Formats: sequence, structure tokens, C-alpha cells
Amino acid sequence: MNKSILLIAATFFIFQYCPGQNDPGIDLKSFYKPSENPVIKADSSYLFIDPVSKKEIKWQRADVFNPAAVVKDGKVFLLYRCEDNPAAAIGGRTSRLGLAESEDGIHFKKFSKPVLYPDNDKFSEYEYPGGCEDPRLVQTKDGDYILAYTAWNNKLARLCIAFSKDLFHWKKKGPAFAKAYGGKFLNMWSKSASMVTRMVNGKQVLAKINGKYWMYWGEKFVNLASSTNLYDWYPAVDSKMDLKFLAQPRSKKFDSDLTECGPPAVVMENGIVLFYNGKNATDANADPDLPEGMYSVGEMVFDKNDPGRLIDRSDNSFLKPTLPHEITGQYKAGTAFSEALILFNKKWFLYYGTADSFVGLAIANAK
Repeated sequence: MNKSILLIAATFFIFQYCPGQNDPGIDLKSFYKPSENPVIKADSSYLFIDPVSKKEIKWQRADVFNPAAVVKDGKVFLLYRCEDNPAAAIGGRTSRLGLAESEDGIHFKKFSKPVLYPDNDKFSEYEYPGGCEDPRLVQTKDGDYILAYTAWNNKLARLCIAFSKDLFHWKKKGPAFAKAYGGKFLNMWSKSASMVTRMVNGKQVLAKINGKYWMYWGEKFVNLASSTNLYDWYPAVDSKMDLKFLAQPRSKKFDSDLTECGPPAVVMENGIVLFYNGKNATDANADPDLPEGMYSVGEMVFDKNDPGRLIDRSDNSFLKPTLPHEITGQYKAGTAFSEALILFNKKWFLYYGTADSFVGLAIANAK
């Protein structure tokens, strides 16, 4: 092979894969909370005709929290959970997903109507009266948007999927595990899905590994599932057809009660990075250095070629409640509940719910 051919081949390799460009890391120690926090609050002036009750409601009167995010046309678009009735107890309100946009990722303009909500459709048995909760948002390389959210009928939480071309109009696909193993997991408590993404030419898109899409999911434990079409998902199981647990709570740690999956995972140089929400226990297993019941954010890293192999995990949370509004509201023990992580203007923007009451933001440097 002559020198010119070698040069062309080397140039092709550099432009096809550049770790510094396609797999940026995150400097966890650089996370800070801008003074504009919280970035989204409840607002009783927004009205909506509920298609189920036929009544006009103040759909984001009570609380707004637990957001999803994506970068589109140079802007940040945020899907956030809104609750309607402040008089109802936790779990007794109806949740709908609102949409907001921002030029800088900090100051948001809300759209007037919810974009995903319980309706008179075949999915109402899963979604009503509790609603559509806790979204995680990703996009394909072709620009389609995939949403994983929790359907809550006040009896059982089910992980569900919806598709969109524009973020405003959504086609519901129903429970993610409906077809898996003959419906074995359809009526099992499931929520909190973090699909695996990667950076391609500056755009965060769904990643395929070994010919499949992957997502981490789960509230008590971290589980895994795979798919070829993005709406029929198959949980990872053992030889007895029981769920495989990739990670679980640890005594005396910040995640001693729950290890709940957070934003979409991202392939980085060191592996597949998953931010997760650890809840401190309220008994003898609790981390003595944190308030009992507090939610804070930690990191797990999985093998890039084997999404089921955990290779690293943080001993301590890197983001926890510190601001007054993060230790009030529905969870007074304090909540920093991460659900959205995007690379925007060469920095990482982490959006999170605060005490189930507001939307917060922390920003970090990219490595």
C-alpha cells in the first residue's frame, strides 16, 4: 500500500471516529446550579379541557417536575410532568406532560396545552386517573422522537412508549413489555427507562449495540431490556425467566433504598454512563451522612460492548438537594431527581425534579 492510500485511510478513520468529538466525557466535579433555579414552576393560569372528564382544568396548578429534554433546531425542548390538584395526596393527582422551549437552556417559554395526557383511547385503562408521568426523551438518527413514560392508573405503574415527529403530536404505543415472553411482565410494576444514546456529529441519538437498542430501567433495582423496533422491549432474564438485576441498593450508601434509572444513558470513552437516582433508606440501612429518605444522583458505568456488565459505580452522589426549594414541597427530606441530560453549547445540562415541585438545572463541563 503506497503512502497516499495510507494517508487517505488514516484520514478516513480520524473523521469516522474521534473519541474527543463523538464520546465526550463529563466532569462530575464541575456541576453547578445556576442562580435562575428553579427553571420551571407551576402556574395556575394554564387551562385545558380534559377529554375524559370534559371539564376545564388548571393542568399545571399544583406542581411541575421530573423533566425530559432534547436539543432541536439549536434550542432546548423540555417535556415536564405537571400535576393538576394541589389538594390531592401524593399519587392521587392526574399528571400530564407539558412542553417548553429555550434559546439558552435556562429561560423557558411554555406552550399552553399539554402534549401527552390521558385520553379516551385504548390506553386509558393504564393512564387514568393517575396520568402520564416521568418522561425520558431520545431521538433517532433520522430525527424521530421516542418517549418512555410511566402510565399510572392509581393501581399499577407501567412503563409505556410513544413516538413523535415534532414533539407536539404523539402516537402512543402502549406498555413497553406487553409482548415480551407472552405478556409475562405486562402487569408487573415498571417505570424509569433510560435508553442508551451516543453523540454522533454533535447530536445525541439512539445507539445500537450488537444490532439492538438497549435501555436501563427500574425503580428498586437497575434492570436491562433490548428492542429492535423501539416499542416492543424484552427485559433481560435469567434461566428461570426472572428479571436480572444489574445493580441494587447498598447499605449505608446514598442509594440504600432505591437505585432508580435517570436520564438516557450515554456512550462515552470510559463506557456507557448511566446517571441514576439513589434514595436513602429510612431505617438502620440509611447513609448516616444524609437525611433519611433523601433522593440524590449517582453514576454507573457499563461496558460499551456488553450493556449488561457493570464496570464502575460511584460511592457517593455527585448532586444532591442544597437549595431551599429542593427540601420543601412533596418530599421534605429533599429531592434531586434527574431525568434529562443533554450536551448543549459544549456543556452538559442536567435537568431534574426538586421535591416533586419544581424543575431544576445543573450544568457541567464536557471533558
